[in-house]
Amino acid sequence: MKPSFFFKLLPVVAVALAALPAAANAGRLVRGTLPAVYYEAADGKRYVFPNEKTYATWYAGFGAVETVSDTALATMQVGSNVTVRPGTRMVKVQTDPKVYAVAKGGTLRWVKTEAVAGALYGADWAAKIDDIPDAFFVNYKTGADIAAASDFDPAAETAGAPTIEADKGIPLPTVPMVGSCGIFPADDPWNADVSAYPLNPNSAAYVASIGAGGHLHPDYGSDPTYGIPITVVDASQQKVPITFDAYGDESDPGPYPVPADARVESGSDGHVLVLEKDGCKLYEMFDARKDAAGSGWTAASGAVFDLRSNALRPEGWTSADAAGLPIYPGLVKYDEVASGVIRHAIRFTASRTQNGYIHPATHEAGSNDASLPPMGLRMRLKASYDISGYTGGAKVILTAMKKYGMILADNGSNWYFTGETDTRWDDDDMNQMKNVPGSAFEAVDTGPIIK
Repeated sequence: MKPSFFFKLLPVVAVALAALPAAANAGRLVRGTLPAVYYEAADGKRYVFPNEKTYATWYAGFGAVETVSDTALATMQVGSNVTVRPGTRMVKVQTDPKVYAVAKGGTLRWVKTEAVAGALYGADWAAKIDDIPDAFFVNYKTGADIAAASDFDPAAETAGAPTIEADKGIPLPTVPMVGSCGIFPADDPWNADVSAYPLNPNSAAYVASIGAGGHLHPDYGSDPTYGIPITVVDASQQKVPITFDAYGDESDPGPYPVPADARVESGSDGHVLVLEKDGCKLYEMFDARKDAAGSGWTAASGAVFDLRSNALRPEGWTSADAAGLPIYPGLVKYDEVASGVIRHAIRFTASRTQNGYIHPATHEAGSNDASLPPMGLRMRLKASYDISGYTGGAKVILTAMKKYGMILADNGSNWYFTGETDTRWDDDDMNQMKNVPGSAFEAVDTGPIIK
């Protein structure tokens, strides 16, 4: 049965408040005990959907709406109302016979004739008109009239507003965020825009080694045994003893704030990632196992990263990944893909690597063969590779690969890139990327190889 969600207009009151931190879960849909549904934006505010028709222009169904306590909801300042997503529908005000197309920023543009409406929205254009109650008209502003079909492009308007932030002009944080924690500073290599970096002189050899004829592969999906899970805790989480039984001499000693029910990656790697959001610390373990007796854990290796610092691990040290890198920053995460933008490099693997690394990596796991890629190598999707035919989350990810690229972090299947474990992934969407050939990538020069 369809959930019973109802919406109401909330008055927007101008008040002087301190600047809010970026939302911990920008892009999240929430409601309290009352039926109104809100969008949690990157500015920390909640934006209300004034009616179900407006909601339907942004989302299909209510499955992603989370119910939170009224107390939690009250901590988020109320922003303005959400307006109809640009380009998707036409609207009219109940007391005004004019029909309007909706442009970015809630801009209403009068469609002057039925012929123009048909050219823009098809023969059933009349079925694509929604009435806006007079009370909601204040959410919109008026723009230039549309006298000809060439004056307005519905598809381009929709593409130009992939998120409510984009539609309202809400600035996104310069780095990925979890709560008030930035995932490393803006000048950290993980957050570097490499779209204009020079080509690595050995690019052709590295691509050939990984497989120019191979294809990109998302190593995650809706299956809960795929991907690498993330456990988020706060400062109240008790720290427990950690025992290392393989690479203790290259591991950061415990205790770590790992709960007894921390999520463990399926398969042989057994990664455990714990993000302590109050202290902005990341705790990662490889081959982690809960101790049968006591509250501690045993792992092959472990590393602690301060998310407020660019500091690397000691030269020659591994981490929970072969390259000595943190895993969490390079994971593709469902919520960021749903928000329409990824602002960091992506973790990927290759089956064979050389005995050298490039910073920010600090550890090698390969052989004496200079034609093989080093750990820490940055791969970039070529600017010339056409992604216009890709849709949804796949296009978001490929766009990030052009801007931020991928970092070689571990030995594994060629061109496999990693995402978080999340049953919300749309496998058909993600599988589009399996058509991207290895030849569409190039290595960029980010520094010398260290041996």
